[in-house]
Amino acid sequence: MLEIKGHNYIAGSRSAAGSVTLQSIDAVTGEALPYVFHQATETEVGAAALAAARAYPAYRSLPALQRAQFLEAIADELDGLGDDFVALVTQETALPSGRIQGERARTSNQMRLFAEVLRRGDFYGARIDQALPERKPLLRPDLRQVRIGVGPVAVFGASNFPLAFSTAGGDTAAALAAGCPVVFKAHGGHMTTAECVADAIIRAAEKTQMPPGVFNMVYGSGVGEWLVKHPAIQAVGFTGSLKGGRALCDMAAARPQPIPVFAEMSSINPVVVMPEAIRARGAQIASELTASVVLGCGQFCTNPGLVIGIRSNEFSAFIETLAGQMREQPAQTMLNAGTLESYQAGVGHLHEHPGLRHLAGASLAGGRQAQAQLFQADASLLIDGDSLLQEEVFGPTTIVVEVADRDELLAALNGLHGQLTATLIAEPADLATCSEVVALLEQKVGRLLMNGYPTGVEVCDAMVHGGPYPATSDARGTSVGTLAIDRFLRPVCYQNWPDALLPEPLKNANPLGISRLVDGVMTRSACAS
Repeated sequence: MLEIKGHNYIAGSRSAAGSVTLQSIDAVTGEALPYVFHQATETEVGAAALAAARAYPAYRSLPALQRAQFLEAIADELDGLGDDFVALVTQETALPSGRIQGERARTSNQMRLFAEVLRRGDFYGARIDQALPERKPLLRPDLRQVRIGVGPVAVFGASNFPLAFSTAGGDTAAALAAGCPVVFKAHGGHMTTAECVADAIIRAAEKTQMPPGVFNMVYGSGVGEWLVKHPAIQAVGFTGSLKGGRALCDMAAARPQPIPVFAEMSSINPVVVMPEAIRARGAQIASELTASVVLGCGQFCTNPGLVIGIRSNEFSAFIETLAGQMREQPAQTMLNAGTLESYQAGVGHLHEHPGLRHLAGASLAGGRQAQAQLFQADASLLIDGDSLLQEEVFGPTTIVVEVADRDELLAALNGLHGQLTATLIAEPADLATCSEVVALLEQKVGRLLMNGYPTGVEVCDAMVHGGPYPATSDARGTSVGTLAIDRFLRPVCYQNWPDALLPEPLKNANPLGISRLVDGVMTRSACAS
């Protein structure tokens, strides 16, 4: 049986100094679960940040192999969480047990994937330019570059992925892999889940003899500001709303020492349906698109919230089919009352907009459930930069836009803000005319899909889950995939340094056997002494 204490995690110990408590809620019934959590005080948040700072020198100096073993131990502990854990997560989130089991596997697998990154060593980014003492008119010194962890990282849990984007999620995995201790701010929608996962991380840390403070966790709705402003914190990882992410960015930028915030925030993920595709398989596309929009009650940051096509009889028939499919979708329970309230407000704003027409979706379901909705908007709203059309409605809703021709399609796409994804649904005959569309989308998004749907995000080396603002606060990174480690690393250069004092990745003999850029050539060979 799981034991839940509801105390904050600081340097491997538990703390409950505050008098404010928070209640875990059953997502389906709205009733209180028998779990109470102590909101962290400002002193406790500071203690957690300082614990991470104390752990940093020892943790970042560990051989990459030991950090890899820690990540693999976390993965093993996560896999060992039993059916009672799965049942608890479903209670807190209303997500089905199959989804939770799959998400747990994704979470543990991404820990193991980052362990592989540590073993292969490319994350070091080792570069060596050997001395040229005979060069004229000026000699070149010996210069060697390697990347190290930036320092303690604050990570904020997301509501919609209680495992994969939460306590032991991608941001935590990437930060720990980079050599950065973590202070995690638990999400209020699944605090009990967070405690169980935090316990797993602590068990793994103890088994692999990690320094106390390598992982810390605090509870509370108002503690994020204290965490981001604490001088020990050197970077922030966040997945959530545009309002919340932007607030953290502003706080971090206003610090005496500004720090980066890697925030994934808002995206409507346009789907562009080309004419030949509509002619060939319009009904199939409508069915597939509907399934993507309502998957998981639309509670994905990659949910397709905008569908664009060129006016034709076939496209009109496609819209009718799509509307019919959306009308047939049953109401679904959302993650929590706050998510449902936000969804209802977003749908309400769409209903009130004079430029939008409601095509499908019964009035909002009662209780704690959400009903799928479909709207149609004139292309001029996109072209003219209507702000409401660009706002993410987090839930099972999408908007279809019909453009007059290819030129209006380009104008509409040009009006889009930054996105996580864009999808092109096309037949071979469409592709000859798609070059300008693709070039424009490349400027707008982090991931381009062809004849697929964006609601699946593979965890691998090549994945990009990022994009220009407001999709993220920094388009140069990703929050999914092994490239995510780059966000928490910084380069350090050693000039004319004795070989014995160099970090292992830069030593002449290449004792780690990693690939290095030596005098402009990628090699695993040793350097001249």
